[in-house]
Amino acid sequence: QVQLVEAGGGLVQTGDSLTLSCEVFRGTFSMYTMAWFRQAPGKEREFVSTISWDSGLKIYADSVKGRFTISRENGANVVRLQMDSLNVEDTAVYYCAARRAGPSRYQRDYDYWGQGTQVTVSS
Repeated sequence: QVQLVEAGGGLVQTGDSLTLSCEVFRGTFSMYTMAWFRQAPGKEREFVSTISWDSGLKIYADSVKGRFTISRENGANVVRLQMDSLNVEDTAVYYCAARRAGPSRYQRDYDYWGQGTQVTVSS
């Protein structure tokens, strides 16, 4: 069973930076499209960013474009999300997801999910 484990969440202040990581176990990481989604309190889970297997295609939600950077390291089975200029609206549980096909913004397209890591941004 493929397992995704997120790390790096925490409590930060407005304007701070934070890097999330997601390690994939028992899967062929280099073949997966990877993505980050988030769910804020009282809201539905939403797309944040996705990266193709070869890092050739990266897609960002408009709300994070220019502030967040997705990257992956296939040799280490890790995908990261560098988050800069954080604001209160970025407070959410962040989820890592994987799929065996190309990049997608839609949750329903992803095969595997992590348990999530909490990011809280205080003003």
